[in-house]
Parts: sequence; C-alpha cells; structure tokens
Amino acid sequence: QVQLVESGGGLVQAGGSLRLSCAASGSIFSINTMGWYRQAPGEQREMVATITSGGSTNYGNSVKGRFTISRDNAKNTVYLEMNSLKPEDTAVYYCRARVGRYEYPYWGQGTQVTVSS
Repeated sequence: QVQLVESGGGLVQAGGSLRLSCAASGSIFSINTMGWYRQAPGEQREMVATITSGGSTNYGNSVKGRFTISRDNAKNTVYLEMNSLKPEDTAVYYCRARVGRYEYPYWGQGTQVTVSS
C-alpha cells in the first residue's frame, strides 16, 4: 500500500502564491508519473499538471505559465508551485502517483486551496 500526504494548501489573496507538497510513503518500488489534479464544487476533477519519471511536464491550459510542477525522487515527493493565483483556481487539489510496473494509481486525500479576490 502507498500513502500520499499533501501539505501547503490554504487561503491566499488573488495574485499570491502557494507551494503544495506531496510525499509518498509505504510499499514503494518505483514512482512513475506524478501529478496534481483539482476539483471545484459542482465540477469534475481536472488535470492541473503532471511530470513523468523522465522529467517531462504537462499542464492544463488554465495554469500554463503560472504553475510549475517538480519532483524530488530521493524524497518521493512532488511539488506544485502556484503563482499569480486567481479566484477560479479555488478547488481541492489532489496528488496522484503511479507506482510500480503496473502503473497503479494512488491518490492523496486532497488539500483545499482558496483564492480570495
């Protein structure tokens, strides 16, 4: 079993910044793609950013140029630097990691990000 523990969420004013962290623990052999997803009230979960084991990144259109995803493989941790935050970024942000040869997906519990105007 793999657990993902997130931190860094909170309340911030529009234009501000936050950094989210997600640390994986448990029966980890290798972590492949890691990513961040978010879900606003009444909406479906959407991809925010992903990063492969090789370091290739992908971003949702609404966050390109503002958010940066990175990872520290030694710490089994993925980060999301969020800059120039907008009220529409308000959502629960979830960490996801695909682990092992079978690419099994694990999800974090989610952390609330609220951006006030």
